[in-house]
Amino acid sequence: MSGEPDPERLRALEEKLAEARKTRAPKPRGDEHFSAASQGWRMVIELVAGLGIGFGIGYGLDAAFGTIPIFLVLFTLLGFVAGVKTMLRTAREIQDEKQAGSPAGNEGE
Repeated sequence: MSGEPDPERLRALEEKLAEARKTRAPKPRGDEHFSAASQGWRMVIELVAGLGIGFGIGYGLDAAFGTIPIFLVLFTLLGFVAGVKTMLRTAREIQDEKQAGSPAGNEGE
């Protein structure tokens, strides 16, 4: 015995290890990749939440001060603006994620 490893046996072992690594590699999780429908619902919920919070604050202030629905209208509009702003931020995040996943050749377009 010469003590030197057999190159053919090493190559066969490396191939078996590579196959084993492929089968044991972690699979992508389904909850990390959102469908377009779930992203759309997220944006709708953000808008409705902004409207609801604004409506609630306005109604509460009108009830507390006994005023006409001036605060209700004002805070409902502010809630709408906040909801739209949040929707736009979410859309920008989704767009940035898609661009980060695109091939490098499309960045200059």
